[in-house]
Amino acid sequence: MSIQWFPGHMHHTTRQIEELMPRIDVVIELLDARLPVSSQNPLIDALRGDTPCLKILNKKDLADPATTDAWVEWFNSQQGVQAMAVNAKLRPDVRKIPKICRRLNPLKDVSQKPVRTMIVGIPNVGKSTLINSIMGRKVARVGNEPAVTKTHQKSKMVDGMDLCDTPGMLWHKFDDPEVGLKLAAVGAIKDTAFDYELVAEYAVKFLRQNYAAELMQRYKLTELPQDTEELIKMIGAKRGCLVKGGAVDGSRASELIIREMREGKIGLVSFEHPQDYSLEDVDPDNDPELNF
Repeated sequence: MSIQWFPGHMHHTTRQIEELMPRIDVVIELLDARLPVSSQNPLIDALRGDTPCLKILNKKDLADPATTDAWVEWFNSQQGVQAMAVNAKLRPDVRKIPKICRRLNPLKDVSQKPVRTMIVGIPNVGKSTLINSIMGRKVARVGNEPAVTKTHQKSKMVDGMDLCDTPGMLWHKFDDPEVGLKLAAVGAIKDTAFDYELVAEYAVKFLRQNYAAELMQRYKLTELPQDTEELIKMIGAKRGCLVKGGAVDGSRASELIIREMREGKIGLVSFEHPQDYSLEDVDPDNDPELNF
């Protein structure tokens, strides 16, 4: 089963970004620190062309710190790109952003003009939270679910930067089914668009292979069975996800695991590491054609 989610407003957003891009000096692309490649919309690099890009790995408080540091270094090796990791809820983490954008601005010698920036990213990656933190006040609507922002908003800044916020945008089709599973696991896809048990099976298998100690500690397990379905049932039994007669409710157990993983209760988890990717994997020349 392949997970796909592309509501109508995302099609409109793609066109909107294409129209606005020629007037933008710096693109701010927000990524999920837990899966920087899978949360990187392949359409964005194709749309921005040679426009400089600040890639911000948000939710660093939920990701493996060493892996996040490796990702920042990996992105910084790309031409026209600078990267940083933040927790968008914390103002001290985001204070450097306007300064970095001014440095990236190709028209930085024109000191009287504000840097025109656009913030882009997948749904629920924290764009509105980031804007509110930079501004020091609530100017963008925030919600703990995808597709809260559905129209672009312009917020004029006082420190030499104009910022245009855009709705979360996915792409038309995930060629790799694993990308859809990862995005669903971290909450970038609306919960009604996927099967919790399918996503939990993927996530638990990954956690068993890469974060076994954290999984065992969280659910007070003394062993991790190799059968993923059995492991989910074991966790469900430990946490009281039962139906009449004492059987484990697989759906409830799956939802609980996904929710706790998203909240960082299982541990600091990164689904991707730069050692598994090459720069060709995100080369703009390899991006899909823009067919609107």
